Amino acid sequence: MRILHCLRAPVGGLFRHVLDLAAEQARLGHDVGILADSNAEDRLTSSKFDAVAPLLTLGILRTPMSRNPGLGDVQAYRTVLAHARTLNLDVLHGHGAKGGAYARLAVRALKHKNPQIKSFYTPHGGSLHFKPGTAEAKIFLGLERILERYSTGVIFESAYAARVYAERVRVPSVPIRVIPNGLQPADFELAQPGNDAKDLLFVGELRHLKGIDVLIDAIAALQGERKVTAAIVGSGPDGDALKAKAEALGLPDLITFTGALPARLAFNLGRVMVVPSLAESFPYVVLEAAAAGLPLISTNVGGIPEIVAGTDTGLIAPGNVPALSTALRETLSIPAAAAAKAKRLRDNVAAKFTVSGMTSAVLDFYASANR
Repeated sequence: MRILHCLRAPVGGLFRHVLDLAAEQARLGHDVGILADSNAEDRLTSSKFDAVAPLLTLGILRTPMSRNPGLGDVQAYRTVLAHARTLNLDVLHGHGAKGGAYARLAVRALKHKNPQIKSFYTPHGGSLHFKPGTAEAKIFLGLERILERYSTGVIFESAYAARVYAERVRVPSVPIRVIPNGLQPADFELAQPGNDAKDLLFVGELRHLKGIDVLIDAIAALQGERKVTAAIVGSGPDGDALKAKAEALGLPDLITFTGALPARLAFNLGRVMVVPSLAESFPYVVLEAAAAGLPLISTNVGGIPEIVAGTDTGLIAPGNVPALSTALRETLSIPAAAAAKAKRLRDNVAAKFTVSGMTSAVLDFYASANR
């Protein structure tokens, strides 16, 4: 097949998903390309594109795509349409709200001359993150309902995402498939925390939704019992406020803010992975930390229960400082039990979540979905 993946921001878990999927499809003999925003990126974006470029026979095109709706969307859509028109595609797969909109509208236009072309959409959260009842939610979820009619199929990375879509957009009228994100064999290399590793590790964007303030409060609550150290890895809009909070609670010597780092490097900085998120979709960092053998303390949100299903790794309620403090105390007090539990979770992830399995399921859906 000739496949083009369209996304906006080439950063984070969505970008990793597209890179893994595109590369594996190419290794299986398909002609694959990527079209992404030229403005949004982090310091690793270019190197990641450089690594995958030799595999992609349809190339990589970057063009400006705005985060918020505006007149720039017209030009971005025209670029997607013009580029797709030159490629004689079988599949145009949009990822995220913007990538999904451009891809599906382009396929609608292309079908006049190429009736066999198919459009697929993976939300990756996107519009589904808007709070129900708000003006933004009404607008963007309404657009999702309109765009669905131009979809050959919709792919969800978790059953949770599929439920949210059905509740907030509508029960899909097109074929759907739940296909979880997968990991590469290299992801299962065990983390090697050094002697100077902190007790706890957080990896992710520094913003309120990630619950880092709850983690800081939980560490503060344990101060009378033990000095718990933590490495906070990442950057984001709430970084300064979180640093100020740690300072105000007298924790600057216990909590280290490292800035953004590759996950594999970050996993050596702490002995227990903490994911205190207030909301999530299907976070790669939970899969990656589990594969690296790190004990996991996480909240019961989004698709995380699907990752730990079938294991004895428990989850806690989001935003609950006492529950998080208790989980920290129990995990740090009995490290051998935490390590054994982590091994069982790692084995479970290895059996269920692989890039090869994910890619096979996506290709099967491309071939079988019709409308």
